[in-house]
Amino acid sequence: MKITSLVPSAAAVALLATAVLAAITVAQAPQNPPAGGAMPGMNGTPEAGNPAQQGGMHHQRNFPPPTNLQVLPKDLTGAQVRDTMRGWAGDLGTECDTCHAAYADGRKAPNGQPMLDFASDAKPEKKMARIMYTMMELDKKDYVARVAAMDTMPEPAAPLTCGTCHRGSIDPEAYVPPRHEEHGPHPEGTPPAGGAPAAPQGH
Repeated sequence: MKITSLVPSAAAVALLATAVLAAITVAQAPQNPPAGGAMPGMNGTPEAGNPAQQGGMHHQRNFPPPTNLQVLPKDLTGAQVRDTMRGWAGDLGTECDTCHAAYADGRKAPNGQPMLDFASDAKPEKKMARIMYTMMELDKKDYVARVAAMDTMPEPAAPLTCGTCHRGSIDPEAYVPPRHEEHGPHPEGTPPAGGAPAAPQGH
C-alpha cells in the first residue's frame, strides 16, 4: 500500500473545512425570538423587564393566587377569579372599582390609575355582591334545578346568571309589561282584561 493513498485529497480537505465553517456560523448566529417578539422567562412567560416586550407587544400575565375568597371556591386560580369577575362586570355594565377599593396608600398601576386592593372588604358593594352571588347559587341548586326537572320544552332554558336580572345595569330596571289592547266586543258575560263581569241584559 502506498503512503500517498492514505493522504486525503485537496478537494476532500476543502469540503470538510467548508462544512465545519458552516456549522460554526450557524451556532453563533442569534436565535430568532418566538412569535410575538416576547422572550420567555424562567417560567415560560415573558420576562417583565424585557425591553423587547415594550411598544404594545402582547405577553401573558401572571395572576397571583386570590385571597379572602368567602363565597367563591377557594381552589380557584387567580386567572379563574379574574375571568369570573369580568363576567360579573359585563353582566352589570360596570368596572372593577365598583366593588373593589383602591389601596389606602395611594399606589398606582403602570398606567397611572389607582391600584385596587382586591382582598379589601372596604366597599359595601363587594359585600352586596357576595350576597347576590350566594342567592343566585341557592336558586340554581334548588328552584332552577326543580324547574329543569319538570321542563318539557325541547330547548333547555337559558342559564341563570347575574345578567338574567341586571341586563347590563348595576340597578336592574323594573319590567313594565306592554299595554294590552282589546279589539272587538267581548262575548256576553266575559269581562275585559282587568275589568268586572258584564252586567246581564234585561228581558
